[in-house]
Amino acid sequence: MKRFKNALNGIAHVFKNEQNFKIHFLTAIFVIAAGIFFKIDQTEWLIIIIAITSVITLELFNSAIEYLCNFLSPDYSDKIKNIKDASAGAVLISAIGAFIIGLVIFFPKAITLFNQL
Repeated sequence: MKRFKNALNGIAHVFKNEQNFKIHFLTAIFVIAAGIFFKIDQTEWLIIIIAITSVITLELFNSAIEYLCNFLSPDYSDKIKNIKDASAGAVLISAIGAFIIGLVIFFPKAITLFNQL
């Protein structure tokens, strides 16, 4: 239970302190609401869940890497910058993939709804 509590504390800390995490979290809530609204099927839910958890997880890892880098090297360093940039790049690729998944799943449903209006 203590490890579970520590993990939740880590998530809460990142949520409170990292704006990008908040953006990804709020986007996830919006996507879940869209999934409910459009009544996506089980396979689509599984794909959406994988996309959301991938982005959120990578954002947590990115934050952890940034915290570690800032602790180890408080002053500017090109090497630390490269580490942070690579970590942020992983989040970006995951977010782009999640966005494409969202387009593939939701765009046809939105077009169908729009055509019915």
